[in-house]
Amino acid sequence: GQFTAMLAYKAARYGRTLVRIDRWFPSSKLCSACGTAAESMPLHVRSWSCLCGAAHDRDINAAKNILAAGRADRLNACGGRVRPSIAVAQADETGSHRGAA
Repeated sequence: GQFTAMLAYKAARYGRTLVRIDRWFPSSKLCSACGTAAESMPLHVRSWSCLCGAAHDRDINAAKNILAAGRADRLNACGGRVRPSIAVAQADETGSHRGAA
């Protein structure tokens, strides 16, 4: 909607990338330390501990997971520019000899 359009405009204006994550991404119940997802977590649970030993505040953990999801989308081959820049071939490339093809 309008809010998303304004975010996209502001992101473009300041050279940032706006990444949308899936509405059902389990950001609050996914351990930001080990990646394990908790079975279920009622909304009244504000802090929890993972089996790996990490203690989480629900909102801070969700923020970490959303940030990681956005970065993962930007860094994979589907997001952003992945083509290398054009470079001029070297005339004397090490290990190659003219006419040795």
